[in-house]
Amino acid sequence: MAEFGRQRGKREEDNGLGSVLDLLLANARLVLGVTGAAVLAIATLAVKRLIDRATSPRDEGDPKAEQKTLEESWQDLTLIKATPKPPKKQRREDLSEPLLSLARPPVPGRAREPSVCSAPLETPRVESSPPRCLTLQEKLLSHYSSRLAVPEVQVSLALQLARSISTQLQNFLRSKCPELPFGSLSLSGPLLDGLEALTVDHVHLMLPVVLDTVLWSLIPGEDTVVRNPQYWMIKRTDLEYFPRGCSPWDRFIVGQYLSSNALNETLHKMLVASINWPAIGSLLGSVIHPVVASQDLKLEVKHDQVELSIILFPVVEMEDKVLLAAPPEGLVENLWLESFYRAEVSKLKELDAGDSGARQHCLRILNGVCKSHPVLHKLSGSPLTHIVLHLNATSLDWAEESLADRFQQVLEELVCYLEKGVLPSYFKHKINLFCELLEEEIDEMGFMLYRAISEPELLLKEK
Repeated sequence: MAEFGRQRGKREEDNGLGSVLDLLLANARLVLGVTGAAVLAIATLAVKRLIDRATSPRDEGDPKAEQKTLEESWQDLTLIKATPKPPKKQRREDLSEPLLSLARPPVPGRAREPSVCSAPLETPRVESSPPRCLTLQEKLLSHYSSRLAVPEVQVSLALQLARSISTQLQNFLRSKCPELPFGSLSLSGPLLDGLEALTVDHVHLMLPVVLDTVLWSLIPGEDTVVRNPQYWMIKRTDLEYFPRGCSPWDRFIVGQYLSSNALNETLHKMLVASINWPAIGSLLGSVIHPVVASQDLKLEVKHDQVELSIILFPVVEMEDKVLLAAPPEGLVENLWLESFYRAEVSKLKELDAGDSGARQHCLRILNGVCKSHPVLHKLSGSPLTHIVLHLNATSLDWAEESLADRFQQVLEELVCYLEKGVLPSYFKHKINLFCELLEEEIDEMGFMLYRAISEPELLLKEK
């Protein structure tokens, strides 16, 4: 009976402990949540087993009972260690929303009030939106305005310096060579005509050579030994009736032809040795010196705000032709190069004035891109102008909003002409504007432009 009483008392104690544990676990689910309640339940069960084993009678000297007690204790400890730990609270700065206070058990008959955070709210982190993808049109306009547009101050200063130097040179020629009927010097080139891009770097000075058409005639380049329709020869005529000396230009005749090379050599000596450029430069607030080693008649001008190259071209205008004293390299020294620059600029401005087009704007960007590119620099200038003029015959939409389409179309046209190795002049189809390019140069340009057709942005990257 005593044993039975002890067992009954033990059961009552167990029942009382169990009631307390059950109440604790029931409230734990509300306070700690499902995962926290599970952890507490397993830990409580393990503690309860340890209390039971501590209060229960031990079988002294029974090794099996001791072994069983040790195994059960190891299992309980393993059970506690293996229990999944509740997730760590996130760091405050990692949350996009403010932390909420722990949930409270709902009160019957009362609507659940929204929980309020006691901690001060932080301003939610605003992520920057991804950069907007620019269209080719926007990239072209941005590239032009940031890298290719020439500041008006520099343009004005460069033209002012060029005009002042032109005046000084004109006065020298009239005093030094009064017998030679030179015409009035005039400025020319992309900078003057609004087609310049990238930098203010060069201006052309056109020096007219006035010929008596009775004593001189033109010989087409196809009829000469060079067989090149882009060059001409100027022949002295009627020597039996008008012998040498009748024309002031007879001193530059080589084999009955007016030699562009002989005229350039005479002018080169004057520029280098006869003109006091240091005094003129001091008067203009700049440093001027002729380039001795150059085949061109070139002056280098350095000012505090601008550096400029001025190239002098003797020019003959006969039979609606504009011929420059710019012979090709080699032994042929009597050839005159036919220039279409004046006609190119006039035609472009006429077309743009007719429909408010963007042909000149497109050409400025093309010239700037090619001129600064190590592979495409030989395409700048006349070849690109003639491409635009050829394209104008098939593409009539040259509005500003179509600039990107025309730009890409010019690239496609260039690739087609490079594949053939021939770019006919817009004004004289017998002239191939690619005739002076090497085959390797044509291949490199064609490969570069072929890539640029699918990815025009390649041409707009920094070099």
